Amino acid sequence: MTDGRILTTHAGSLPRPEALTALVFARAEGEPYDAGALSALLRDEVAAIVRKQVAAGVDVVNDGELGKTNFQNYVRERVGGFEARAPRPGEAPPHNNSARDAVRFGEYFEQKAGGFGWQRRRQRLPGYCIEPLRYVGQAALAEDLANLEAAIAGQPIAGAFVNANTPGTIEHWLVNKHYPTQEAFLYAIAEVMREEYTAIVNAGFILHLDDPDLPDAWQMHPEMSVADYRAHALVRVEALNHALRGLPKERVTLHVCWGSFHGPHQNDIPLAEIVDIIFRVNAGRVSIEASNPMHEHEWTVFETFELPDGVTIIPGVVGHATDFIEHPQLVAQRLERYVKLVGRGRVMAGTDCGLGPRVGHPEICWAKLESLAAGARLASS
Repeated sequence: MTDGRILTTHAGSLPRPEALTALVFARAEGEPYDAGALSALLRDEVAAIVRKQVAAGVDVVNDGELGKTNFQNYVRERVGGFEARAPRPGEAPPHNNSARDAVRFGEYFEQKAGGFGWQRRRQRLPGYCIEPLRYVGQAALAEDLANLEAAIAGQPIAGAFVNANTPGTIEHWLVNKHYPTQEAFLYAIAEVMREEYTAIVNAGFILHLDDPDLPDAWQMHPEMSVADYRAHALVRVEALNHALRGLPKERVTLHVCWGSFHGPHQNDIPLAEIVDIIFRVNAGRVSIEASNPMHEHEWTVFETFELPDGVTIIPGVVGHATDFIEHPQLVAQRLERYVKLVGRGRVMAGTDCGLGPRVGHPEICWAKLESLAAGARLASS
């Protein structure tokens, strides 16, 4: 809160200019690119994206994840000890985060490929861990931190965050071929990513942990019962907390979602089944999907679930699932539901997921953030 206002933020990814997109993807895919041109353009565009967030009314900003293409490529640029290749005979294919839905809606997924936004996903080779994992992202992370630090200088903001993936989410895209158990593999990822988490916090930024794994791995494991899945999720939370040990809770935000792909989501696990597990993470703020058609009703979970002491909730009150612009009065109504249940000082206004690659056009993204800010002002008044 600032002067009694409900603060605004978002989940991470924002629209990337086409010129920057070409260079960032060339780097991620191992294709030739001009490193100097990319560095200069990235620095300029991060400064521009911060200014755009401020103009839209966002209080807690980030770099728009402009230097990252997607979760898989991000992992490959930060973690060493694996090879990217196609599955060999007898090897299981990568996990599918719409596997339960695909049982009923198989033809839909065949045609749509479960796209993040309105376009088909680009298929990528899975990574196979073949030796001890190690952190190799020092230079990329240093560039991210320096660009954001320069961009926020003198800006009227309430804070700035840097996105990073959780061990459980990284586990989705890496296949263990080295460690004796899956749990040992998970903790190895946690130790590797601890270097990035610590550097972000030590640089003075909020660590924003993207953890779609907590809800969406339910879709990936159709063989699991709810009890099985809760046990599975608890291990991932314990590994994450191991990576966060010693870091101040108030400098950590956890973002959870149900995969963010455009699709039916009919078989997502209900929030009520895992809400207690989500809030076991050592994070001072929890960002959660709360405006799309499958999950908006779950605000009622907080009628009975009590937030842990010192934790703020960031409901997604504008979403990526539609190009409709949410009316500020609707945004305010959504926020007021949470304020009435947990208290005004424990609510921030956020987005369901990163809007950049998931809505139909950059203009839609910025209009949604403007409506987010207008709705937060209404709810504050």
